[in-house]
Amino acid sequence: MANQLHIRLVTPDRVLVDSTADAVELPARNGYMEALFGHAPLLSELGAGEVRTHGGRAGEQRYFVSWGFVEVLPDRVTVLAETALKPEEINASEAQQELDRGQKLWSEAGDDAEKYEEANQVIEGAEAKLASAGQRSS
Repeated sequence: MANQLHIRLVTPDRVLVDSTADAVELPARNGYMEALFGHAPLLSELGAGEVRTHGGRAGEQRYFVSWGFVEVLPDRVTVLAETALKPEEINASEAQQELDRGQKLWSEAGDDAEKYEEANQVIEGAEAKLASAGQRSS
């Protein structure tokens, strides 16, 4: 385990990953980032997208996550996600319905900034979920 990160990906319901990796890519709220062994300590808000692990016991793995936090320390990464799914667990038709709902919310938001923010989060999550499942949004 020398020079490898200990990776934990957890949700309120389960632990999806508890393994090692050489690197992990993460969807931070303001864009993707990558953590390697020895990374400076960091706490960031998660957005919606894919966590990808490279090397180590976990090997090349992908997981859809949305909203939560990630703690990066020099020897470990802990992802606390509201939602986390393996690509095969994603229901593409449900994700498409979420996207449609988000687009409807967006078109009905009017001048309400909070409603636009909510709609954008729904759209972002649904599009990321569809991408993880290998589907394109329509």
